[in-house]
Amino acid sequence: MVIGSDGSRQARGAGSTYASIIAGSVGRGGVTVSAERASRVGAWQARVVTARTPTKAELAGAYGAVIPDLVREDLRVLLVGINPGLWSGWSGLHFGRPANRLWLTLYESGLTDRRLLPEQTDELLRAGIGVTNLVNRATARADELGDEEIRAGVPRLIATVERWRPRSVAVLGISAYRVAFQRPKAVIGPQPEDLAGVPLWVLPNPSGLNASFTTTEYHRLAEALRDQ
Repeated sequence: MVIGSDGSRQARGAGSTYASIIAGSVGRGGVTVSAERASRVGAWQARVVTARTPTKAELAGAYGAVIPDLVREDLRVLLVGINPGLWSGWSGLHFGRPANRLWLTLYESGLTDRRLLPEQTDELLRAGIGVTNLVNRATARADELGDEEIRAGVPRLIATVERWRPRSVAVLGISAYRVAFQRPKAVIGPQPEDLAGVPLWVLPNPSGLNASFTTTEYHRLAEALRDQ
């Protein structure tokens, strides 16, 4: 069973041009970019460039929108966001802005085999990754939420974990985790306590507003999941 919306917006064009530019170039770690990888990146770039951007009025109208959980049986990890942003509220998709750092980080850490777009919900689920939030209503910034509202999301999260039994749970944001679970000294990484019998991690918030974002713990999580 999948709870969530696809809302796929297919985009074409520009990919072959972009691929021809980067094929044979040197990528991360000095590795030459293959034509196949260039084609994949080019296709992703084309879809991002041509995807429609919401208007200011549409974003304003997305305040308070609720994004359904994206879950299934036997997830490798359930990602727990703080709450949806307005782009997600407008699109109905978790981490709905295509350029959100989460999508590249999932790929570079090995949690997905390529860089996905927000509407590729079926592929995200096939990778064994689900998404929920501590608070379901969309706002422009997470700091618009009060502490009590964040804490109030914990019982629903526990019920979601008990229902779907993912192999791991990862909360995206150390500040929100400290507030939600009343763990003021918690640090990024695997937590000493579990959540409803499931291993619990805290990962950096991928929001562009998080100046201290790093991918290290995402790589550690990917390694831990491979060892399961």
